[in-house]
Amino acid sequence: MSVISALPFLKPIHLRPLRSSPGRQRRHTLPASEFRCLTPEDAISVFEIEREAFISVSGDCPLHLDEIRHFLNLCPELSLGWFEEGRLVAFIIGSLWDQEKLSQDALTLHKPHGTVAHIHALAVHRTFRQQGKGSILMWRYLQYLRCLPYVRRAVLMCEDFLIPFYEKCGFKVRGPCEVTVGSLAFVEMQYPVRGHAFMRRNSGC
Repeated sequence: MSVISALPFLKPIHLRPLRSSPGRQRRHTLPASEFRCLTPEDAISVFEIEREAFISVSGDCPLHLDEIRHFLNLCPELSLGWFEEGRLVAFIIGSLWDQEKLSQDALTLHKPHGTVAHIHALAVHRTFRQQGKGSILMWRYLQYLRCLPYVRRAVLMCEDFLIPFYEKCGFKVRGPCEVTVGSLAFVEMQYPVRGHAFMRRNSGC
């Protein structure tokens, strides 16, 4: 059994359809809302959302298309996508890291024996923003990490204006990040992943 299939909070959410007249037929059979790990086949959809979300704000993307494919091939279990009627509307991509703090290598490397989940990117499609989807997706992702016994904490790097958002998600500021991208400077934040045994007993992990 895969990790995902064992986690009730990552299983598809099927919303009850609205009542319709007897003669009206359903247009599709896709679940209205679904959370699942991403695959390499999702890479282009991920990149399109990421490019639109980040280019206008920071001038560059955290991950380019080849890097997205790289991580989705190496560690798809550390990603999470939110799909509405089969369409990707928000995502998180992560990998494992094995050092106390992030370094430049953390941008491109996955350390299979690491205990730190490095969150590279979180983005929401422009037509679904201002609806709380980013916070909900992050909550589900952090709950999922609690069921991975090898993950001890989650870390990310962000610009100053994003600190309040991540603090609301439970992250704490660690200080200036050693990583720079061009002229951009970042703050490193972390979230302690606790309660592994409790979560495994109560969620089927």
